[in-house]
Amino acid sequence: MAMLSVQNKLEILADAAKYDASCASSGAKRAGNSKGVGHTDGMGICHSYTPDGRCVSLLKILLTNYCTYDCVFCVNRVSSDIRRARFSPQEVVGLTLDFYKRNYIEGLFLSSGIIQSPDYTMEQLIEVAKTLRSVHHFGGYIHLKTIAGCDERLVQEAGRWADRLSVNIELPSQSDLVQLAPEKKAVVIEGTMGQIRAKKDAAEDEGKALRSAPKFAPAGQSTQMVVGATETTDRQIILRASTLYGGYKLRRIYYTGFSPYPEADARLPLKATPLMREHRLYQADWLMRFYGFSAEEITTESAPQLSLDEDPKTTWAKAHPEFYPVDVNAAPREALLRVPGIGHRNVERILRIRTYHRMSMEDLRKLHVRVKSVAGYVVAADHLPTAPAAGAMPTAQMELFAASSALSGQV
Repeated sequence: MAMLSVQNKLEILADAAKYDASCASSGAKRAGNSKGVGHTDGMGICHSYTPDGRCVSLLKILLTNYCTYDCVFCVNRVSSDIRRARFSPQEVVGLTLDFYKRNYIEGLFLSSGIIQSPDYTMEQLIEVAKTLRSVHHFGGYIHLKTIAGCDERLVQEAGRWADRLSVNIELPSQSDLVQLAPEKKAVVIEGTMGQIRAKKDAAEDEGKALRSAPKFAPAGQSTQMVVGATETTDRQIILRASTLYGGYKLRRIYYTGFSPYPEADARLPLKATPLMREHRLYQADWLMRFYGFSAEEITTESAPQLSLDEDPKTTWAKAHPEFYPVDVNAAPREALLRVPGIGHRNVERILRIRTYHRMSMEDLRKLHVRVKSVAGYVVAADHLPTAPAAGAMPTAQMELFAASSALSGQV
């Protein structure tokens, strides 16, 4: 077999990495130094794009697409008939520095198939990050994929050199893993997530006592799950996400719709997951993270799937007409966050502005609120809904409601 050049390897392993979506860099903050190159800031990195639209601000590659696991949904599984390649840690270091110096990238996202064992694979990933930091004094962003089940000392080492760590949950439930990824177990994956959280919490406590204490994965941890490869409902996915956020303080969960590939296993669906379903899951995720919704509220047992025709906040609003209209001049933050068409940043703006004067619909328009979307759900200084939202209370009741809410601030 002919030896592959670094360029050939890059073509294969950069393409293989496109299936991993959990590579955002926001949250990292690392000052530049006089010894080497690079820095990151808390606002994330600047993105540049290739002519075909791919983001190349991070060098996003696999160390190798060889893998000893046979996950049915993964194109890199051991039984897959694809071109294989493997970088050495030194080659990844060289590529990262070369691309950075040419201003092509701002950092590195490095993952890998499992080779030999989780510990061996993790050691190879750590060698890349450690060499960049300690030998070349690289100050740019580094995101390492953490191999579930690796030794705890390797998790500690990875967090020392990387800005962010991530352990992919892969599929929403253990039954899904049994069906499509039998070598992987949810308890092992979550065990590694728990180690990351514990070590990050410990590092933050040490940092409060001693400012010079070493940091551990300062940008936190994230995960990714594939949706649509099994019959798992949106409700089960959202409930699972809520558990992961609460248990491991994840910064983000990334949802990747399953996409069929040639000669796929018969257990997999023949059609790709609709992109709109993926989009709705992200909207539901934001409702939990920024809008105060609980996972149980977003869907119901009788309607476990998110609507593809409307966003989940609007679906909830139509199902709870008793909650509306909301007075933008008196309602608390928690109520304003539940108004369809008003984002969480505009809620904060509304709360500030209304301390100076009563807000009108024109004020909302100036904030770029979608007035047509909110008109049926809000009371403003110059507006009462003329037609109630689907199933909402009659106009007379709304007038009484507006008067009482203006006095009490309750909705």
